[in-house]
Amino acid sequence: MTQPHDAPAIVVAALYQFVTLDDYEALREPLFETMRAHDVKGTLLLAQEGINGTVSGTREGIDALLAWLRADPRLAAVAHKESYCDAHPFYRTKVKLKREIVTMGVEGVAPDQQAGTYVEPEDWNDVIADPEVLVIDTRNDYEVEIGSFEGAIDPQTKTFREFPDYVKAHYDPAKHKKVAMFCTGGIRCEKASSFMLNEGFEEVYHLKGGILSYLEKVPEEQSRWQGECFVFDNRVTVRHDLAEGDFEQCHACRRPISEDDMASAKYEPGVSCPHCWDNLPEKTRTSARERQRQIELAKQRGEPHPLGR
Repeated sequence: MTQPHDAPAIVVAALYQFVTLDDYEALREPLFETMRAHDVKGTLLLAQEGINGTVSGTREGIDALLAWLRADPRLAAVAHKESYCDAHPFYRTKVKLKREIVTMGVEGVAPDQQAGTYVEPEDWNDVIADPEVLVIDTRNDYEVEIGSFEGAIDPQTKTFREFPDYVKAHYDPAKHKKVAMFCTGGIRCEKASSFMLNEGFEEVYHLKGGILSYLEKVPEEQSRWQGECFVFDNRVTVRHDLAEGDFEQCHACRRPISEDDMASAKYEPGVSCPHCWDNLPEKTRTSARERQRQIELAKQRGEPHPLGR
């Protein structure tokens, strides 16, 4: 893939593919070695249902990783979305084995066999403008809180595992004929679309490439996106041009935090924020303070982050 001439040096690639990998456990070690050999950092998840994750590296490193993946015919169609930053947004290289690459906890959901209709980012505004279409944000509550599409429904779920029960409790396939869903990079809403088709919903759509693709391809003056988009790396959030946003992240509860949050008396760097102050056990606070102390010492010595983020 061609990198813009004036882009920062590090490529951040979010990638996934739903595909049956019966030998996924055997793929772990060679995949890890490929990432390490090309200084690609971040985490990739492997499961029988496919691959998912976000990684960072030089242009050459990311291209080498994608070439290795696509050399396997099963992964030739792996989807990936790129953005750029000045330094690695990850500290470590990891490949993890999982039961699911995005955890829903429902048996029989197979997006590689049945999924909703992709909607190109350029066509998304027309779909969600239809008053007959139920538009659902499939992300977790803390993600929706800082940005979403105008008029989209927030299920207020804390994890993706809660999404199936939310749908069953609130929507009826006989009444809600058209459903459109979206998520950060496309993976959650693709799996959600498969689940909803299994539940009997007739017309199910999902945003191809997710919010990140929309923010890249749709001009800001035409955008129906409001706020910033949470991402699962050290940038925390991105704006419409996919540049790093204005939020930081609380190390204790993982939630994005604003300047106002950091001005609160309940904010302690690396330890707590206003969102988690009231329910943090003292043991957790003590552990977090020691962790933060180690991070600061590493910074003073000019050493890599000792514990990861």
